[in-house]
Amino acid sequence: MTASSVEQLRKDGNELFKCGDYEGALTAYTQALGLGATPQDQAILHRNRAACHLKLEDYEKAETEATKAIEKDGGDIKALYRRSQALEKLGRLDQAVLDLQRCVSLEPKNKVFQEALRNIAGQIQEKVRYMSSTDAKVEQMFQILLDPQEKGTEKKQKASQNLVVLAREDAGAEKIFRSNGVQLLQRLLDTGEPDLMLAALRTLVGICSEHQSRTVATLSVLGTRRVVSMLGVENQAVSLAACHLLQVMFDALKEGVKKGFRGKEGAIIVDPARELKVLISNLLELLTEVGVSGQGRDNALTLLIKVVPRKSPKDPNNSLTLWVIDQGLKKILEVGGSVQDPPGELTVTANSRMSASILLSKLFDDLKCDAERENFHRLCENYIKSWFEGHGLAGKLRAIQTVSCLLQGPCDAGNRALELNGVMESVIALCASEQEEEQLVAVETLIHAAGKAKRASFITANGVSLLKDLYKRSEKDSIRIRALVGLCKLGSAGGTDFSMKQFAEGSTLKLAKQCRKWLCNDQMDVGTRRWAVEGLAYLTFDADVKEEFVEDAAALKALFQLSKSEERSVLFAVASALVNCTNSYDYEEPDPKMVELAKYAKQHVPEQHPKDKPSFVRARVKKLLAAGVVSAMTCMVKTESPVLTSSCRELLSRVFLALVEEVEDRGTVVAQGGGKALLPLALEGTDVGQTKAAQALAKLTITSNPEMTFPGERIYEVVRPLISLLHLNCSGLQNFEALMALTNLAGISERLRQKILKEKAVPMIEGYMFEEHEMLRRAATECMCNLAMSKEVQDLFEATGNDRLKLLVLYSGEDDELLRRAPAGGLAMLTSTRPSLCSRIPQVTTHWLEILQALLLSPSQELQHRGAVVVLNMVEASREIASTLMESEVLEILSVLAKDEETPVTRAATACLGKAVEYGLIKPSQDGK
Repeated sequence: MTASSVEQLRKDGNELFKCGDYEGALTAYTQALGLGATPQDQAILHRNRAACHLKLEDYEKAETEATKAIEKDGGDIKALYRRSQALEKLGRLDQAVLDLQRCVSLEPKNKVFQEALRNIAGQIQEKVRYMSSTDAKVEQMFQILLDPQEKGTEKKQKASQNLVVLAREDAGAEKIFRSNGVQLLQRLLDTGEPDLMLAALRTLVGICSEHQSRTVATLSVLGTRRVVSMLGVENQAVSLAACHLLQVMFDALKEGVKKGFRGKEGAIIVDPARELKVLISNLLELLTEVGVSGQGRDNALTLLIKVVPRKSPKDPNNSLTLWVIDQGLKKILEVGGSVQDPPGELTVTANSRMSASILLSKLFDDLKCDAERENFHRLCENYIKSWFEGHGLAGKLRAIQTVSCLLQGPCDAGNRALELNGVMESVIALCASEQEEEQLVAVETLIHAAGKAKRASFITANGVSLLKDLYKRSEKDSIRIRALVGLCKLGSAGGTDFSMKQFAEGSTLKLAKQCRKWLCNDQMDVGTRRWAVEGLAYLTFDADVKEEFVEDAAALKALFQLSKSEERSVLFAVASALVNCTNSYDYEEPDPKMVELAKYAKQHVPEQHPKDKPSFVRARVKKLLAAGVVSAMTCMVKTESPVLTSSCRELLSRVFLALVEEVEDRGTVVAQGGGKALLPLALEGTDVGQTKAAQALAKLTITSNPEMTFPGERIYEVVRPLISLLHLNCSGLQNFEALMALTNLAGISERLRQKILKEKAVPMIEGYMFEEHEMLRRAATECMCNLAMSKEVQDLFEATGNDRLKLLVLYSGEDDELLRRAPAGGLAMLTSTRPSLCSRIPQVTTHWLEILQALLLSPSQELQHRGAVVVLNMVEASREIASTLMESEVLEILSVLAKDEETPVTRAATACLGKAVEYGLIKPSQDGK
């Protein structure tokens, strides 16, 4: 019983493998192994598993499985060959060649083995040649770079560039590393010359990239403290290069080795988690060091944001976050609570406090239970109390600034801190201070508190009069603009609900006008003008404000210029304003019956502003496009800053989708770089944001030439976002647009078709071929027929035990002419490339003759031609099928078609009749035709 079960599972696995279901085949072989197979069967199953892993490109597992097969049967030539393939892909050529030599010795006449051996031998020779030639080059480059006589010369610059380029290749990086390169790079860093330091840091990036052992060795030579301290230098380019190096080091320590030889790693690294904590500990120390540049502090916060929180909630281990909260929360709060750079205080940039808020928010969101969150709250409150009590006015100011930082980040923690005894009262009191610095801190805290549900009603009741008083009486624009934003925030509490207005008629427009005036005032500093954008982000909920804003060309120009400036904290406000202007937020038309019921029950019913109707929205989109919104958004997407959060990315994705809604606008979006900007938005961010960006990509791919919209390698990056739209949680429109876009891509090149297959899209596309909705069914069929140009898909149609061919035949006989085109074309192509399918068409349905006749009699010449080609392929494939066709009405139809004017249909019909004459099934007419 066991033996037969093992054999059956192995056969099932083989069939699944032939059909391209490598995961299914792997499962079948695994189940067979669990049934107590004989050693010989085990060898076969392990080598089959190796073949599956090779197809799935998991070369580590392929090598492991092949080795197990060889252990069971040392003469298993297939296992030896598969192991050599896996080893070659892993870069272990010296081991791969040994397996191939064994294969050749067992089967000396096998040309496949001989060719593979020649290829690997060539690769090894090339590698040896490369390594020997680079030895001298590396030594020469370091001599030039460390020669004091060559200071600032072009020769030195070229040597540094060559070193960086060499390190990008793994073989080159290994050669530099083994040539005492890290110590020599340390000497370059010690020179203090920015150009040499940049060259050293960029070379170190190549050495450490995806290689744990080299990373740890580098940290050991340079010292963790030294590497981290380079973040704090005044030179921005050096600080950014150090930030990139540390990011690469973190990735190498977290992900493990992807290059190099296995086996060496374990000897060098005892505990990668310890190395990670040492690095993070040094970053936390850097946050509060006096003398560190503001840019360096920002880079340290950026690294912590990227490295510490879990990438996915599915990962159960958040221990790193808990450790950082225990060890470094106070240090992060110290940056968040820093005030304007007085002597002795921390140097911060305009983005530092925002980065601290984002890091705090990420840490808080990474907590899994109430006990962990309560500990976070306790630490924050203790820190705020320690400054609020016993440190005089300066301490209160720092405490309030820290509360403001929390309100912008984990607002739950900010709300709780705001409720601490005396905090809110101090905020209100400091709003009336005569010191601008104190007023700024208090008013900003008030503004941030106004957006939080618990405090908004209190501030609406008590803060409006205070903010109005500040706006009217203050002589300082910096205070007036912040007070104005507070009023804007409170005035927009009704959102897009036209019936809920917080202020008197016309007040909102006056506030917006003042915001636009400040926004256009380039004499004011960028940090102050940012607040004008914040105000507009709230006020543009009002459709009247939107209309005036898009008409103001100067304001739009100022907005877009500000979005490209160094003031990164403005990005979210700009994106919010654009979402409001394009109405790209989620809005569902209320059910009329529910509206009537709500009115009857005297419940509030939200109303849409008349100027938020589609015609007004389209007009606003046109004006934004004309003003250059796409180029501004493209620059925003390129921003390397923590301020470009997942939420901010989602807002930009929403705007892009609104911009490409109309077909005639898509050319403008592509011309200004919109296609390029959408790719990162579709691959990173919130689920909603990625879906919106993917849908925008689909719209562009459908109506424009994909090769021009996404030039070069970029076109292959589009495939994955499009396939994500095929999931069942997406709307029918998103499914349809994704299928249409994939159809276009599948018709371009074999490499693109292979990319679609590799992303496992075929089962999903086949699923939509059974959809009830005719447009979805048609799009899926067209896509599948384009994919059928690939050998792998043709194999799926040719495999026994499936209804793929039957579906194409049946769809070719549908009433919907648009649906018939794709399957008829697919049949024409499949019967040309796979003649064996011709004999199966009569077996799939008894109506096959009627379907072919209907195609030949179609008023559409395109369908006629496709039908004629299918008939020709079937006639050429088999005399028996040709006989059946000639005995039916097909003969008469072909005879009529052959007499028409010279067309592709006529030529195909004539060829069919000629083949039938050749078979002796029919005789030519008296005139020889």
